[in-house]
Amino acid sequence: METITITRQQARRFILAHQNLWPHYENEGKSGILNYIRRVGCIQFDPLNIVGYNHELVLQSRISNYHPSMLYQLLYNEHKLLDGWDKNMSIYCTEDWPYFKRNREAARQNLGNSSRPVAAVITQVVKELEERGPLSSADLHFKTAVDWAWAPTTLSRAALESMYFWGELIIHHKVGTRKVYDFASRHIPSNLLDAPDPNHTSEQYYDWYVLRRIGSIGLLWNKSGDAWLGISGLKSEERNGAFKRLVESQKIIEVCVEGLKHALYMRSEDKPLFDKLMEKKRTPVRAAIIAPLDNLLWERQLVREIFDFEYRWEVYKPLNERKYGYYVLPVLYGDTFVARFEPGRDKKSGALIIKNWWWEPGIKRSVKMYTDLLHCFKKFIGYLGTDTVRIDDALIEREGLGWLIFNPK
Repeated sequence: METITITRQQARRFILAHQNLWPHYENEGKSGILNYIRRVGCIQFDPLNIVGYNHELVLQSRISNYHPSMLYQLLYNEHKLLDGWDKNMSIYCTEDWPYFKRNREAARQNLGNSSRPVAAVITQVVKELEERGPLSSADLHFKTAVDWAWAPTTLSRAALESMYFWGELIIHHKVGTRKVYDFASRHIPSNLLDAPDPNHTSEQYYDWYVLRRIGSIGLLWNKSGDAWLGISGLKSEERNGAFKRLVESQKIIEVCVEGLKHALYMRSEDKPLFDKLMEKKRTPVRAAIIAPLDNLLWERQLVREIFDFEYRWEVYKPLNERKYGYYVLPVLYGDTFVARFEPGRDKKSGALIIKNWWWEPGIKRSVKMYTDLLHCFKKFIGYLGTDTVRIDDALIEREGLGWLIFNPK
């Protein structure tokens, strides 16, 4: 078995290079979005929109000229990407459709049961879609309340979501967070739509999925954690078996990081990137604003041990239990998390509001750091479609944020 021993800094830089966060932008435009999502498998969706949705925040930090319209086109005009269930609700490449066939079949067995209320209206929903085209739950008249997921919902929504989960429908487009559905057969090429499951056994499925999740981050260990969320049936026994088979088949390489108790693993296909990175002595440094559910942060304990950075998304914590704020974004500089801040938007002008800011302990600040961070924030407000940052004078004084005050062009 091949084993590599590296330092924490080398581990940080490999993960960041894998995530297109080190040392410079390698992807741009729609092709860059596709390349990145192919590399990591999926990016996570969340309906909260403070300064953009989570998936938009992920992409703005990696795609040099990112604009939300690029992703919209790939999802809803070209259908090269899909909204689907992977790491919870996610976005992944349409070409991966066959690999999720067993998930769709399981959903049909569960949700398509004739005893469920949705069974009585499926035929009518199909007819409506055939005659009227893409529809949302608001376009259907089945308003009876039924038990559903976290809370009761309308029969219209339950029926559409059931058909979506078992693969008869896809999300055709969204209006805000409202989902509009259409038949998958109208938008997914038949060679993908009708393709057999490439994984013939459960073991093959777990091997594929474990390998996929290692690639979602870059380096990952064989222990329980949030990085494995969304993989149906994956318990410790299944995960251990998958790691053993992947090592034996030389699809993954063991990586020992100095000071870490547990071994990490990388995909063998990513070794050339690692080798290239190790050859470079000096690299340019850039800054990035990181999404709360960023692939980089999926395994929070790993982030703590590799980056010495403690991050917890406090959106669902009561106010009196929050250490920082409601929606706080980490700030990455080079291979180090240097700060975090709580953003907001001015509803009228669209200006970015920095509600609060916290430097990480021990960070040595410099003029160059301020210059690079300013460049990062100018790019960030460009993504937001504004040219203005608003910060309270007391916060500027307390945290030394004078570098962030600039005159828009």
